[in-house]
Amino acid sequence: LEGAAVRTIGLDPGCKESAWVLLAEGMPTDHGKCDNETLLKAVREGFDVSDLLAIEMIASYGMPVGKEVFETCLWIGRFQEAFLFRGGRVRLVYRRDVKLFHCETSRANDANIRAALIDRYGPGKDVAIGRKTAPWPLFGIKADEWSALAVALTADGKPELAAQPF
Repeated sequence: LEGAAVRTIGLDPGCKESAWVLLAEGMPTDHGKCDNETLLKAVREGFDVSDLLAIEMIASYGMPVGKEVFETCLWIGRFQEAFLFRGGRVRLVYRRDVKLFHCETSRANDANIRAALIDRYGPGKDVAIGRKTAPWPLFGIKADEWSALAVALTADGKPELAAQPF
């Protein structure tokens, strides 16, 4: 694949379902949310190993967490191992890096990040998202897919987040 553009697959993992966005040359080309078993199959068999898999990683901030957080950690590891086993490259992207990359502050929340993404592809929702009759780059992206997009763009834009060679 010499000369082919590297794509980035951003994952926002969850304990039962995960969102994903495929980014090519900075533009989202596909996206979705599915159960983790289905996504794991795509990581094992469907995604191109020449692409970069960027997975949002969980960080500890000293607060108690529940069972769902630990289950999500297990899924992160399963996605990572499956792609690395095939010879792919994986970057774990922390939420703090996403906030700093898109909003230049660690105090940003999901709404701030979504607004920054709309501004990046905008200006404004009409240009960035569009509508059914005139869709633009972010049309159809919803809920956790926004986080997956932010993760992919962060991995794309911050080469110092080196791919883990485990």
